[in-house]
Amino acid sequence: MTALVKNIIGAKQGPAAARNPAGSKAPDEAGAPHSAIRFLTVDAESAGQRLDNFLFRHLKGVPKTHVYRIIRSGEVRINKGRVQAETRIEAGDVLRLPPIRISERAEEGATPPAPAREFPVLLEDDAVLAVDKPAGVAVHGGSGVSFGVIEQLRTARPGAKFLELVHRLDRETSGILLVAKKRSALVALQDQFRERETGKTYLALVEGDWPANKKVLDAPLARYLLPDGSAGAGERRVRVVAKDHPDAMRAVTLVRVLARLSLPGESAPMSLLAVTIKTGRTHQIRVHLASAGHPIAGDDKYGEAGRQRALHKLGLRRMFLHAWRLQFNHPASGERVALQAGLPPELLTLMPPAALEAMTQHPTSKVHD
Repeated sequence: MTALVKNIIGAKQGPAAARNPAGSKAPDEAGAPHSAIRFLTVDAESAGQRLDNFLFRHLKGVPKTHVYRIIRSGEVRINKGRVQAETRIEAGDVLRLPPIRISERAEEGATPPAPAREFPVLLEDDAVLAVDKPAGVAVHGGSGVSFGVIEQLRTARPGAKFLELVHRLDRETSGILLVAKKRSALVALQDQFRERETGKTYLALVEGDWPANKKVLDAPLARYLLPDGSAGAGERRVRVVAKDHPDAMRAVTLVRVLARLSLPGESAPMSLLAVTIKTGRTHQIRVHLASAGHPIAGDDKYGEAGRQRALHKLGLRRMFLHAWRLQFNHPASGERVALQAGLPPELLTLMPPAALEAMTQHPTSKVHD
């Protein structure tokens, strides 16, 4: 495990740290590299972050269960006071960290670091990194996934002081993904997403002929878990519900038909849509389109299982949903930024020339209704 203080971005060593250099071992702590109390000062870029997330990010290799244990026991303190995992840290706060004791067995069983990987860059400066995420890659680890884009980027960029996801995309969705390189940028961009000040347009290929006059889908959504005994029992799903449903969340999706086509080798009608979301609910586009009778081609959660096998034989081996365009105000300059990620090769090869031409003529979506 690397030295603790070196992994704390912007942290300053207190007297205790100076007396016991990082990496030294106490006689009774075989395999425990951090045997002294540490005092760390929070820098401005880390201000506003939850304590547990701050520690997860910087105590690399330390199991999360151990981090929570030292917080609950009161061994982690801020400005000499006891804290909770959800406590928000502020610039200038002084954190007291206890000796980090990890047995050799725990270290051997620790989750290996994510493999380093860079992704196609659409935009990068001191505040923001925009990448073109491929389908099949999660944006972060969890729920049975060991790592995702953000963990791979952190491994690939060990010198980066700050890398955090601004928003999320489904694992099987490709396209534009924003990563903040400063906490101030993260807060500013997430505020824009929450206040619907961004413009988000996706490309979706759906089954059947989408009615040209069906342009607005305003249907509440609610999450639920698949029941025991069913395929995928316990997995999260989303469905359209009535407005008075106790778990209803308003969801608004705007749809425009770009082209009508059939995949090479079959005659079944399909529609290429430009889909702009005004809310960012889980699986919003997938559920709204499926509930309208036009599921996204290749969607293994909300489409028909038999149809997925047929599409696979036709060359479509993933869900045809792509985060195509994104607009936002740059968190540093305030200038409007418009990004576009072209269709990846596995989807591009399925599109006839007329569909590709329609994509080039589609105007950039407006920010507000």
